Amino acid sequence: MRIDVLSIFPEYLAPLDLSLIGKSRERGLLDVRAHNLRDWTTDRHNSVDDTPYGGGAGMVMKPEPWAQGLDAVADDIAGNHQGDHERPILIVPGPSGQRFTQKMAAELAQAPNLVFACGRYEGIDERVFDFAAQRYDVRIVSLGDYVLNGGEVAVLAMVEAIVRLVPGVIGNQESLVEESHEDGLLEYPVYTKPAVWRDRGVPEILLTGNHAAIHTWRHEQRLERTAARRPDLWSATQSLRPQRIESGDVQTAQPADAGELLTLTVACYVAEGRDHDSFGLPALNETTDSVREALAEWTTWVLRSQGRMIGSVRARLSGHDWEIGRLIVAPDLQGQGIGRWLLEFAESHAPEQVRSVVLFTGANSKRNLTMYRKAGYRVTGASEHLGVPTKHLAKRISR
Repeated sequence: MRIDVLSIFPEYLAPLDLSLIGKSRERGLLDVRAHNLRDWTTDRHNSVDDTPYGGGAGMVMKPEPWAQGLDAVADDIAGNHQGDHERPILIVPGPSGQRFTQKMAAELAQAPNLVFACGRYEGIDERVFDFAAQRYDVRIVSLGDYVLNGGEVAVLAMVEAIVRLVPGVIGNQESLVEESHEDGLLEYPVYTKPAVWRDRGVPEILLTGNHAAIHTWRHEQRLERTAARRPDLWSATQSLRPQRIESGDVQTAQPADAGELLTLTVACYVAEGRDHDSFGLPALNETTDSVREALAEWTTWVLRSQGRMIGSVRARLSGHDWEIGRLIVAPDLQGQGIGRWLLEFAESHAPEQVRSVVLFTGANSKRNLTMYRKAGYRVTGASEHLGVPTKHLAKRISR
């Protein structure tokens, strides 16, 4: 990833040489370049601002230095690519923009070229944004509902939030899964040694070694913390939280559901295809007829909300094991615990004689593997199916 920052105070960006960002730059994962906007001024005072039309307090940044600077950066980016390439994204921090979120950070982490324009004074001449749109995908982004002296502080925060999601920047990618805001909830409380510090002990559940119980406790803590500290997040995400789902919302799939189930399946497995660089996955090559045939071989449940099918899971008896498959949740609702709820629902329907539950998932499906691990599953083997590497998992059932 290449990041360019235009500012009249490029030295403000020196912290980008530190910590994980600095190390990632040394390793070649990131190419970060700070540019002095005054390099594109033409008067002897290197002035970048002037009085506003219509009167008013303060000064406005002039358009020409910005036009020259943005063109120079765009030319350099284009010169380093042969043939077609994505338009760079121009991010302009400002209190009148769209709020910066974790979801936006994850989206921007996929972009090869990000350019930040640090405004000062009363802002940048509005015509610059129209001009830049010829060569950039322009986004005005707000760090929060407050005003800063300039965009540099916001850029430092945004860059750190974005680049830590770039593969390879953080060694253990699993550490990103349950962070604050990753799924609309705040992070659970964390503890380390000693177990008792200044007469304050670590919650007993964390000392039990019962990973399934610990996962449940942590999820409850995230819910309680979000409700107490960020009621705005809580109200925005509670309508489909697992505690709002009841068994009555789940129905056994019927042949008439085949078309809708096929559509949901394909929508969910496109990401799997990308993760494994293969769109030959069976789920992506089903037909309504093959879905109907599978309904006869598996017990398949579908989850609906306000009439919309939002999830599904299926299971069957395989020897002495209860086999679970095709656990899917609508892409726009993933990360809310719905998949975990469906998994537990399918587990609860295992016949009395069953002592273990088995399933498999793609070897590159990191989120799936993390969820299954936290649900008590352990990897028991690996194989390859239609050229896609898979991992087999199992979980013992206590009766």
